[in-house]
Amino acid sequence: MENVVLIIHLLLALGLIAVVLMQRSEGGGLGMGGGGGGVMTGRAAATALSKVTWVLAIAFIVTSITLTVIAAQKAAGTSVIDRLGVPAPAASEPATPSVPAGSDLLPPSAGDNAPLVPKAD
Repeated sequence: MENVVLIIHLLLALGLIAVVLMQRSEGGGLGMGGGGGGVMTGRAAATALSKVTWVLAIAFIVTSITLTVIAAQKAAGTSVIDRLGVPAPAASEPATPSVPAGSDLLPPSAGDNAPLVPKAD
């Protein structure tokens, strides 16, 4: 099923590219400058190519969502680490904490003879 949807998705992508490239250019970037027509006009008439573009775009989005759902269902409960074939570490002994104790994080007291104690000049 996934392969069929993927092939349809790829055909839709190629068709969408072809239809967009066949459309007439409206001028400069986003139709700005060089004439009366463009993106900012109130033109409501849609050509056949623009309708085909919309249909292909909607179908492309639907197949994208379908592929995402299929991939999520296939990967439910699995991890990339599981597929590597690396055995999980044995949990026989409790791990020692790598975080230092809270007393190690305190600044040295005034009586300590620490070598790197900053002094205010």
